[in-house]
Amino acid sequence: MDEMRQPTKITSRKGLGEILIEAGQLTAEQLEKAMKLQQKQHGKLGEILIELKLVSPEKIAAALSNQLNMPLIDLKRYLIQPKALQLVPEKLARKYTLIPLDITDDALVVVMADPGDIRAIEEITAQTKIMVQPAVGIPSDIREAIDLHYKATGEIEKQMEQFPQAGRPLETVGSNAVEDVIAQTPVVRTVDLLIGQALKSRASDIHIEPQRTRVRVRYRIDGVLHDAMSLPQDTIEPLISRIKILGGMDITERRRPQDGQFSFKANGREADIRAATFETEHGETAVLRILDKSLPLFTLPQLGLSSETLKKYQGTLNSPYGMILVAGPTGSGKTTTLYASLNQLNRDERNIVTIEEPIEYHFTDIKQSQINPKAGITFASGLRSIMRLDPDIILVGEIRDPDTANISVQAALTGHLVLSSIHANDSIGVLFRLMNLGVESYLICSALVAVVAQRIVRRICYHCREPYQPTEEERLIYEREMGEKKADFYHGAGCNLCAGTGYLMRTAIFEVLTMSDGVRRLLLHNASVDDLKAQAIKEGMISLRQAGIMKVREDVTTIQEILRNSFSIS
Repeated sequence: MDEMRQPTKITSRKGLGEILIEAGQLTAEQLEKAMKLQQKQHGKLGEILIELKLVSPEKIAAALSNQLNMPLIDLKRYLIQPKALQLVPEKLARKYTLIPLDITDDALVVVMADPGDIRAIEEITAQTKIMVQPAVGIPSDIREAIDLHYKATGEIEKQMEQFPQAGRPLETVGSNAVEDVIAQTPVVRTVDLLIGQALKSRASDIHIEPQRTRVRVRYRIDGVLHDAMSLPQDTIEPLISRIKILGGMDITERRRPQDGQFSFKANGREADIRAATFETEHGETAVLRILDKSLPLFTLPQLGLSSETLKKYQGTLNSPYGMILVAGPTGSGKTTTLYASLNQLNRDERNIVTIEEPIEYHFTDIKQSQINPKAGITFASGLRSIMRLDPDIILVGEIRDPDTANISVQAALTGHLVLSSIHANDSIGVLFRLMNLGVESYLICSALVAVVAQRIVRRICYHCREPYQPTEEERLIYEREMGEKKADFYHGAGCNLCAGTGYLMRTAIFEVLTMSDGVRRLLLHNASVDDLKAQAIKEGMISLRQAGIMKVREDVTTIQEILRNSFSIS
């Protein structure tokens, strides 16, 4: 932290433009153009240079550091201290694009996009009652750090204090107690904050779990659960009741599991929430699945398939009829792959109809429907009705029972291209799963075009990626799968922007089995799993494990992450 203790000197300094010209980052003509625009817009020179794409934000930050004689702080290298974060409200941090870093020598170190903003420094000083030591930061890094570190915990704690029924069982305050509590703004605000924070944290699920002395809230981020906050134990009933009201569930029913769904908007982002409740020893627990509608629909090349596997899979989508199945456990990205496939298949001359649970992404030109068990609409019954709509392509959300399996096969055999998902460990496992659902092997051979098995793995954080020395076991795994040695292995050291995990965002690994004559022949002769897999690999199939190790070769992920997701995949 020594560099942050350097004295700040703002006297007799060169102009930002002059520094950039001397550094070879800008020409005099470009500076003149930017300054003319600055006079018209009355903006900051650095922002205008970035807007005109004349200088990168990183170069502007370095020039500001030089101009103001202040340290340039790489937020990926420094840990933001909670004691500093608590002093500056999130609203103020966002207003001036800054984040408090630490308290050193009785001064608050604040990383700022514009550390020359005297008004911002004065407002922080008035807020914190402590001397401010400004430092320079890259604006995008500061904004990411604000999103990551400013949690909703403090605001939620304030709302908890206002719960009118805190510490008293709801049953003791009258027949309309539940409705009265839910109508209170603190309960509504708390649920909104929980979901809003989950969206900021890129969470896919929220777990609200009552325990003996507290309510634990966890977020699933990049496929892994993280503790988010702890709430008072007596807040569980109003929270669960609020979620039930939003999801259209019965708030008076607490013993029976329930599920529902609702929409949520926050900070310009819209999400669909699927909620499920279940009675446990210490009260009802709830899990909220978040479907962020603000995220764009993936295309097939964006999913992470290797060029060879992508070409093979796109070739199967050209089939005029037959069945293509996507396999994997819950949360492995099956629906994303199916939607990306539909996006490629969507043409004016094709009639595409879906039956889903639920509809996660809305297409403009595709007929989409959703199962409704209460109305008697299941995957099987919905598929029977779709068959009468003259479809060319049918998407069935999931094959989970014999009826759906057999109707899907019949649809594939009668001139339709059927896409669906199914739960199985790998592509060969899908063949046996279909037989377990009552589909004869000769029908599988006739109807099935291809199977895609997939897993989601976390990417190495690109902010803190660094080489490391792998264990001997990791080297052996790599060399066995790839048949070659690797000089440098990478992992994430852990930084502010990945919450110290070393991973940021995710990608997928794929195993594509095409139903060749060789595979069909073995299946008809009741071949074993090992024989079928050996034949598929002989014909060019890349296994899930090998596809994962290929991501290690490309320095996208780590061997530990591949083992975590495909431990049972040989």
